[in-house]
Amino acid sequence: MKKILMSVSVALVLLAGCTKNEPVFRHDSTTVGISNITELKQQCRSILDENIIPFWYPSTIDTVNGGYNLNHDINGVFKGFGSNAGSSSNRYIVVQSRMVWFFSRLVRAGYSKEKYLPAAKHGYDYLRNVMQDKKNGGFYWGVSPSGKPIQPNKHMYGQGFAVYALSEYALASKDPEAKAFVLKVFRQLDEKAHDKVNGGYVEYFTPDWQPITGTNVKNYLGVPNGYKLMNTHLHLMEPFTLLYTLSGDALVRERLQELVMIQSSSVMRKTLGACTDKYLANWKPVDQSNYNRVSYGHDLENVWLVAETCDALGVPNSVLLDAYRYMFDYSLRYGFDTTNGGFFDSGAFNRPADKIQKTWWVQAECMYSALSMYSLTKEKTYLDTFYKTLGWITNYQIDRKHGEWFSDVWPVGTKGKSGVTNNGFVAVGGKANAWKAAYHNGRAIIQTISLLEKLERESNDTKSGK
Repeated sequence: MKKILMSVSVALVLLAGCTKNEPVFRHDSTTVGISNITELKQQCRSILDENIIPFWYPSTIDTVNGGYNLNHDINGVFKGFGSNAGSSSNRYIVVQSRMVWFFSRLVRAGYSKEKYLPAAKHGYDYLRNVMQDKKNGGFYWGVSPSGKPIQPNKHMYGQGFAVYALSEYALASKDPEAKAFVLKVFRQLDEKAHDKVNGGYVEYFTPDWQPITGTNVKNYLGVPNGYKLMNTHLHLMEPFTLLYTLSGDALVRERLQELVMIQSSSVMRKTLGACTDKYLANWKPVDQSNYNRVSYGHDLENVWLVAETCDALGVPNSVLLDAYRYMFDYSLRYGFDTTNGGFFDSGAFNRPADKIQKTWWVQAECMYSALSMYSLTKEKTYLDTFYKTLGWITNYQIDRKHGEWFSDVWPVGTKGKSGVTNNGFVAVGGKANAWKAAYHNGRAIIQTISLLEKLERESNDTKSGK
């Protein structure tokens, strides 16, 4: 591991400053403390209590069909189930699971167990009774509002979110049967999909778990079959970490160790210091222009999720701190908006971002990742990034009139973009759909509050001489 990271360090030092159009970002390693933790906690609690939670609870709970209604326009109006509602009126394992996770996580964060645990159980029962493939195991990708399977194939991205939801629910409810169920699900997924030759997981299957490998057909993520994705494996490491916290299971630990290696090395382009998403089964990068891009949100989400997994495994994060720095600093250099704060979507190698929308989940993940890096290093660069990204979210991403966060925010005048305008920017997209639920921003704010409380305790201990 150290040799791998040393090779990354050498390569990036040699490449530093070589791009012609290098942005103004410079790393500042000055160490600082947070002087306004109480104010920051209040700000984040206000976002969670007044903006996020009221949008999702209780109105998205479907008491007729089960599960959650997640098909809302930019003003937060539910579009119903008719012909004008579009495909998002269907139920998808990714977002249904994310809502189970969110309500369960609220309980563990100290919010009303009487309100939010029943909301979580409502979705938990829906996953088990409707979205679970009881014949073959695993979960359908999509069902109709009436519960009929309409996309019955299995994709490990969706299976991972089911494990995430089931694990969080088991932790929140302390139900031993829920714990046993999620471990059973994990073992079946691992048996069917783990790649014993190359590591990681085969991603796409028929309903009865036959691998679908022909690259002439795209899977549910819009990617040719047979590829392995950084994104899918990121969202397997994430639920397996939670499952390990729940269970301490030896096989889960073994898979997590493998996933840490994948997410900190296999998916990182060693001469770039950043990750790409598409790989062959043997982890060789798919080298073509439309894939030779960096998603700043995925890279920075990866930083804090790998760090969280190392904490769960008892591995010191100092072992991988250089890898975290390279990923974070690359995204700062090319993807950060130094004028307004926040992160753009993505860009080609060693170029400033060319997809310049500010997407809700990217801001959420990058904000928390910046605070996580500050917690690890106490360096001013990461604290400043946290402040500026939270500032962007507060000023532009949050919809103060209708609740929740806008999906995408563009500069006014961007060709083909019209929607809600705000001081030079225009917001577009729905509030809830097949991909958007309460997970990214809800999690980021909950995690930020928790980490601020940890930093506050550390500061108080230092002041008292403990």
